[in-house]
Amino acid sequence: MVEGDRKPKVLIVDDTPENIQVLMETLKDQYTIVAAINGEKALKMAVAEPRPDLILLDIMMPGMDGYEVCRRLKADEQVQHIPIIFVTAKTEVEDETLGFELGAMDYISKPFSIPVVKARVKAHLELKILRDLEAIQRAKLETVLGILNSELAEAADYVKFLLLSDLPD
Repeated sequence: MVEGDRKPKVLIVDDTPENIQVLMETLKDQYTIVAAINGEKALKMAVAEPRPDLILLDIMMPGMDGYEVCRRLKADEQVQHIPIIFVTAKTEVEDETLGFELGAMDYISKPFSIPVVKARVKAHLELKILRDLEAIQRAKLETVLGILNSELAEAADYVKFLLLSDLPD
């Protein structure tokens, strides 16, 4: 979750430095940007504190491709909640479908449009913030419900005791 006045952190993963540079320039005013040029580095950066709030992930990279990075991130409880947007030249329906099946939230085709990137990053970060707030509220509600259930059980035991103690032998 984005805490306090901290800028949301976006991790850009792409093996092409020019793509990283364009995305960094596009997003640097609103977000804290970090970048990785391969999948292995991306996995390490994803678990580093503070964790990214969103990941822009290329699919076609040497070594570990973006699909495998996504698989591993979604299998890790620490980071599986981080939204992933694929930014890639792979534009076939099958490619997009696989990306969504692996857990990506969105798919931006290269060459990408700067306004589209900005809009989708903003939208997905707003959704993440709302999901994080919902999880916090749900946890608080569960705590309160647990206390109420405990107090109700105590009250029920007390009423049973009073009822049973008033009965004649």
